[in-house]
Amino acid sequence: MIKVKSAHEIKLMQEAGRIAAAARKAAGQAVAPGITTRELDEIARKVIEGFGARPSFLGYAGFPGSICCSVNNQVIHGIPGDRVIKEGDIVKIDVGADYMGYHGDCADTFPAGKVSEEALKLIEVTRQSFYEGIRLARVGQRISDISHAVQQYVESFGFSVVRDYVGHGVGSELHEDPEVPNYGHPGRGPRLVAGMTLAIEPMVNAGVYQIKTLKDGWTVETADGRLSAHYENSILITPEEPLILTCCQD
Repeated sequence: MIKVKSAHEIKLMQEAGRIAAAARKAAGQAVAPGITTRELDEIARKVIEGFGARPSFLGYAGFPGSICCSVNNQVIHGIPGDRVIKEGDIVKIDVGADYMGYHGDCADTFPAGKVSEEALKLIEVTRQSFYEGIRLARVGQRISDISHAVQQYVESFGFSVVRDYVGHGVGSELHEDPEVPNYGHPGRGPRLVAGMTLAIEPMVNAGVYQIKTLKDGWTVETADGRLSAHYENSILITPEEPLILTCCQD
């Protein structure tokens, strides 16, 4: 069931989103050769807890980290640990913050030092595909209108969108209805109404869209070993333009 949020719930989600975005920003600014993924996790956790919130991911279905930290060909759900970031790596940081029972969920991909031209283009296209998608995130449109816009943009650059994982509703639960795929035909799925809150998150591979899950049960990698990028924000459907909830207020 899709949950339409009240004005009070939206205020809480705005705060949760602001906290998640601040943690994403802090961890992203720390991405550099020599830092470990565990240190990035600690940075994000301190920011979240400093605002009186808690990491949404920590303990979620048994996940051991405060953030998901995925490097290079890792798509999503990378477990923070002793891995040292190297020059030329691209690092995906996925953050959730639970503030007073409501979640903000966001992600971005950060270059470590000088990276390849392909990596830079992949990051750029992945970010922009989110914005191409939310142009259709308006009252009366359908979920798949967003999905189609993301896919069309990504594939126009020769990249592919992951199909086994999708965006989702977000609110008092980290994952709510409806699912928001990053591919598909337009004009399908639920109609958008004001008060819906969605986490839209293109996951884009440089090569094939197929993926595989590692033996740790969490880390997802590209099937062909090529790079992957991830970008995500939580948004609110309004009577006018969509509102991005996971924005930093400097």
